[in-house]
Amino acid sequence: MQGSQKTLIGLVGVVLFMGGMAWAAVPFYDWFCRVTGFSGTTNIAEASSATVLDKTINVRFDGTLDRDMPWTFKPVEREMELRIGETGLAFYEAYNPTDRPVAGSASYNVFPYEAGGFFTKIDCFCFEQQVLQPGERVQMPVTFYVDPEITTDRNAKYVHSITLSYTFYEIDLPEGYAALDENQEKL
Repeated sequence: MQGSQKTLIGLVGVVLFMGGMAWAAVPFYDWFCRVTGFSGTTNIAEASSATVLDKTINVRFDGTLDRDMPWTFKPVEREMELRIGETGLAFYEAYNPTDRPVAGSASYNVFPYEAGGFFTKIDCFCFEQQVLQPGERVQMPVTFYVDPEITTDRNAKYVHSITLSYTFYEIDLPEGYAALDENQEKL
């Protein structure tokens, strides 16, 4: 009995440990990507860069949708050239062609991955959920700059073009919208 109880306690401990690790994996990975720029994750800043270089970089914009997302979504401008450290402002356009409100959330990344830690967002629609009414079309801004430190990084200093890519996913409507949608169906 003694040996089988130790084995059972050990197995329960392993299962609990593995469950805890699985639960912590997503927030830990998100934190790791934000700190290191790994997998194209960008930095976030409150203000523009204090330094603007004479060297320029090309920034491309890409927009896609999850296969179940009914919106149309695209960048207004496909690319822009700006000086490294200069604040850029780009817009993405979303349109809800359906007859119901649809909520969405955007995930993003930067390519090449080496540039992720140097691409800095000041303001972005990806930080908030978006709700579009039936037939509504909006332009959503992204304010950003490329950190001048990119020019001294061993891996990123040869990057001449960066692609900022967003994918929109449909999410559940906030409670107020769900009740509004149900009331419209009853009429």
